[in-house]
Amino acid sequence: MSITVIKRDGTRTAYDGYEVARSIEAAARGLDDAITRTTQLQSELEITLFDGITSEELDQAVIQVALQNVKDDPAYDTIAARLLVKSLYKQVFGETHDLFGDVDPSTIAKLHRAAFPGYIEAGVRSGQLDTRLTEVFDLERLAEALDPSRDDLLRFIGVQTMRVRYLLDGADGSPLEVPQFFWMRVAMGLSLTEDDATSAAISFYDKMSRLEYLAAGSTLVNAGTSYSQLSNCFVMQMEDDIEHIAKSVRDVMWLTKGTGGIGLSVSKLRSEGSPIRSNNTSSTGPIPFMHTIDSTLRAVSRGGKKFGALCFYMENWHLDFAQFLDLRQNSGDPYRRTRTANTAVWISDEFMKRVERDDEWYLFDPLETPDLVEATGAEFSRLYAEYVTRARAGELRHRRMRAREQFRAILISLQTTSHPWLTWKDTINTRALNQNTGTIHLSNLCTEICLPQDRDNTAVCNLASVNLSRHVTGRRGQARVDWDRLAESTRLAVRQLDNLIDITISSVPESERSNELNRALGLGVMGFTDIVERFGFSYESEQAYELMDQIMEFVSWHAIDASSDLARERGAYPNFAGSRWSEGLVPVDSLDLLEADRGTPVDVDRTTRLDWDALRAKVAGGIRNSTLMAIAPTASIGLVAGTTPGLDPQFSQIFSRSTSSGKFLEVNRNLVQDLQDAGLWEQVREELLRHQGDLSKVEGVPADLQEIYRTSFQLSPYAFLHVAARAQKWIDQAISRNIYLASRDLGDMVELYSAAWRMGVKTTYYLHMMPRHQAEQSTVRVNKAEEAGGNGAPRRGFGGVARAGASGTAPAARGFGAVAPAPTVPATAPAPEPDLTPDPDTTQLELIDGQACPIDPQERLQCDSCQ
Repeated sequence: MSITVIKRDGTRTAYDGYEVARSIEAAARGLDDAITRTTQLQSELEITLFDGITSEELDQAVIQVALQNVKDDPAYDTIAARLLVKSLYKQVFGETHDLFGDVDPSTIAKLHRAAFPGYIEAGVRSGQLDTRLTEVFDLERLAEALDPSRDDLLRFIGVQTMRVRYLLDGADGSPLEVPQFFWMRVAMGLSLTEDDATSAAISFYDKMSRLEYLAAGSTLVNAGTSYSQLSNCFVMQMEDDIEHIAKSVRDVMWLTKGTGGIGLSVSKLRSEGSPIRSNNTSSTGPIPFMHTIDSTLRAVSRGGKKFGALCFYMENWHLDFAQFLDLRQNSGDPYRRTRTANTAVWISDEFMKRVERDDEWYLFDPLETPDLVEATGAEFSRLYAEYVTRARAGELRHRRMRAREQFRAILISLQTTSHPWLTWKDTINTRALNQNTGTIHLSNLCTEICLPQDRDNTAVCNLASVNLSRHVTGRRGQARVDWDRLAESTRLAVRQLDNLIDITISSVPESERSNELNRALGLGVMGFTDIVERFGFSYESEQAYELMDQIMEFVSWHAIDASSDLARERGAYPNFAGSRWSEGLVPVDSLDLLEADRGTPVDVDRTTRLDWDALRAKVAGGIRNSTLMAIAPTASIGLVAGTTPGLDPQFSQIFSRSTSSGKFLEVNRNLVQDLQDAGLWEQVREELLRHQGDLSKVEGVPADLQEIYRTSFQLSPYAFLHVAARAQKWIDQAISRNIYLASRDLGDMVELYSAAWRMGVKTTYYLHMMPRHQAEQSTVRVNKAEEAGGNGAPRRGFGGVARAGASGTAPAARGFGAVAPAPTVPATAPAPEPDLTPDPDTTQLELIDGQACPIDPQERLQCDSCQ
């Protein structure tokens, strides 16, 4: 049968296999066996084709046949990524340039340079881009700086994430940007305050386009546009009056519209049954107001793509804390549940000490104990003891229980609902260097931000993350950190973030005020597990802990030094006087403060390597930013950067990742490289897939590789604490620290989270539990011809991947990363209808060529809201 292709203008042309082969061969350039790969992919493609296929469908079909082979060799992901980038070129530059053929790189570079000024000018005319982009920049010079060869750094999931989340679209939904236009647009949007804006933009562009550091999500979405809401995290407290409660709902709506992640404390709200003297009634407590805000998050859903993202915080002495614990339960009154918002508990040292001693714990009404919200450390303990005495005398409304009983209730809720996250009020406040601006009442959506706020100040933090994997060269015995490049990245990221503060806008005046007075930054890192594997270390090893310690000391030192230099150039932040910075203190010094206040040791290594005394003297003379560092989860930008998120370990060596951009198959390239070097990859890859990415079950793999590539549930959970505690030494804010736990023993959990507190860890994030059950695997290998679909239409999935248990037929899924159902597999009995309700006790599986593949638990997280 002859096949014709319908082009975008509606004309038909004969399918040209030679042209397709050239495009695949061009995408395979530099890879081993490029010709063999090309022949294989073309043959697999042609069994899926049908007469009348559109050119867009043909482009997607070529990409999909490449993705179907990623499980066999990650090099196919490189091919798919390059093909997807080329399809973007066609949409932005036009089909007339034959961009899916074997085009010389210099031709692509010329197209970029010729089109860039017109893209900026058209964007300004349409109102999408900031008018200043045509007023303060030398567009021709910026165009000359564009380097499209850097598109090769992107993986498929990175290109698709960029396309769905960050690239600008036209009115018809078609892309207006290619990746290098995007990086330059963001760089321009963050250079507007510079004296030489063009040179600054080129410097920022070079770093981001090389993936050496990335700005956070809201910044990438809005930088350079006519709506420059660039800040990422907002932290606010609800006051105990109806006017402020109503204003808080309004502020949540506006901040959600601007794509920010929100933390909201409700600890001040009086408890249920508390008197309201103005109308002689009693309060309904904080829970109904939290449900209202939860509904607001769902209403302001960011263009229908994603619900708003917020975390409620409550101190655990609040009289309604038991109801707070139930907010995320599936059962119960739906009007007293939050289906979208997350929850976290704000825990004092006093409580942890009472847990250790098995003392009683009293719960109070904030209306009667308002100063407990503002008090911290030893002062909190003093006030709390006074209220306990009054409660025993019958003077206060209260509830009494054993401290261990409440702690166990918190952990049971955490185990069954993944909430509330555990965060430590006094560790945060006692270690704060910006303590002069008030009490820190909560963290943010992802638990890494620690900033004071009050009625007049909604705390704001501005994020970026250094990609550690781009600062390490070599592998195993030859792996080295490029310290000079890491210093350059750190210092430039601080400058870029400081610029952001003067450029960003906000619809909430209190957040504008806080941004101006405190200039808070949260520079973090991502890719730690990536580099640990490249060094040949186990995540659970003293070598890994030492590497974390050394890198974070270095990044912290240069971030603080860069901010001190900016203070001399631009002035210190307005609230600098009276801060611990002004006393010459740096983050590592806060460990002594915490020990002194607690009266107990903080269990963490105190080694230092750099000249901190000189930096202390410099800091005392002024610093530009009230905070410098925080490690965010980097759930989305980590995908663009092509590295492991934040400090997280590998969930599996082969797994399905589901994001707002689609579903994707992830294969650990470091492991594949090591197995290829050992001559084992071809031998073990099928067995690795059969065992769901668990290398420990694969025979014949050397012991050293077994140790290096232990996955999240195979590691001791204390490894996560050691890594976090070493990093926390050097960080003035906190770390979004996910915990993975194989044991379901409640006593183990009590000891684990108590150890986190003793080690000076400020916050924890999600707890991922080892699944109790796993889906039964099929041994039927799916025929690739069948995967193409019964009508011959190309599949849209990443290689015939479907949820375990799915059967029958369905229309082809939409989008590059979407998942299409697997063909029906004969069975002796009909399969039950799948239960699609999320179960925190199980890990859902995907079928890949008939084999089950675990799904990354990060897909359930909302941390991409601020990253």
